[in-house]
Amino acid sequence: MVDSPDSLPTCQAELDTTGLYCPEPIMLMHNKVRDMASGEVLKVVASDPATTRDVPKFCSFLGHELLAQEERDGHYLYYIRLG
Repeated sequence: MVDSPDSLPTCQAELDTTGLYCPEPIMLMHNKVRDMASGEVLKVVASDPATTRDVPKFCSFLGHELLAQEERDGHYLYYIRLG
């Protein structure tokens, strides 16, 4: 996983789930990755603290790589490379 915000990966798509709560962020992620190719990077912005648990499980279960995860100003940011 990337440790420094300066080394965050370039993303090909972004999904803003701010204001949504479980299970909606994960459902929207499922829909978004269907439109993307393997190896592309998706940036997800969320406000639901449950995503800190759900996004890593989503990645592990579906074979995606969680490149970076951070909390910034009450939002959670995730960078996911599709498997």
